[in-house]
Amino acid sequence: MHAFDEETRLDSAGKGLWRGRVDSAWNIGTNPNGGYLMSLAMATLGQLAPQHPDPLSISAHFLRPGLSARDCTVEAAIVRAGRSLSTARATLMQDGQARIEVLAALGELGQPVTPVLDVSPPEMPPPEACVARSGEEQGVDLPILRRIEVRLHPDEARAGAAGQAQVTGWIRFRDGRPPDTRAVVLFADAFPPAIFGLLGLVGWVPTLELTVHVRRRPDPGWILGRFRTSDLSAGRMVEDGMLWDERGNLVAQSRQLALVLDRGQA
Repeated sequence: MHAFDEETRLDSAGKGLWRGRVDSAWNIGTNPNGGYLMSLAMATLGQLAPQHPDPLSISAHFLRPGLSARDCTVEAAIVRAGRSLSTARATLMQDGQARIEVLAALGELGQPVTPVLDVSPPEMPPPEACVARSGEEQGVDLPILRRIEVRLHPDEARAGAAGQAQVTGWIRFRDGRPPDTRAVVLFADAFPPAIFGLLGLVGWVPTLELTVHVRRRPDPGWILGRFRTSDLSAGRMVEDGMLWDERGNLVAQSRQLALVLDRGQA
């Protein structure tokens, strides 16, 4: 079993309740990555609606930081079940408090179709010509890089080097696990924040809300991501992201609201 699957595994504890553990390998600093917490919640949804294996749209509200290296419970239920779509919710709890609330539309993407409107990926050097993501450049320890490999565009890899609020790069699991629709939700929250390219050492930028729309099942290989921010004020930013597979197919789009902390708060 690959690390991602093992470290998002949940055991049934009765009707609508599962138990698991938040692994510290997916931390940003001392806090669990938000996309990883969403992946834990999603693990229950696949059991509730096996006929609808793909998250078409998933939104999470982050109520308080997750607790690293601690047990968790997930309460989940189907809100509505239909022939082509199921709607489900999940709440990840630790120490008796809700950490994230998730609402998802689940379906089956099946065979890929040719889109009516196509979104081409940006021009990008191959992964071997890009620069490995660095915690030193971002100003925060990144244990998550033991599980995923992120390679940034050479012009955007150094703190503040891009001169704009944009981050572009490749991502994959280090242990060779192929990407799937659950993985792209994680990947949408696994890059440096877009403001890294403008502000530099930003440390931890906690997510308040994240929505990911999954458009198709990715082909095997690297995933290319581009994230941009055009709205930063009052210590909050809105970031838009797109993810493509190695063949240039758009596989997911994301939008998140996040806090931009002062260095002393990070």
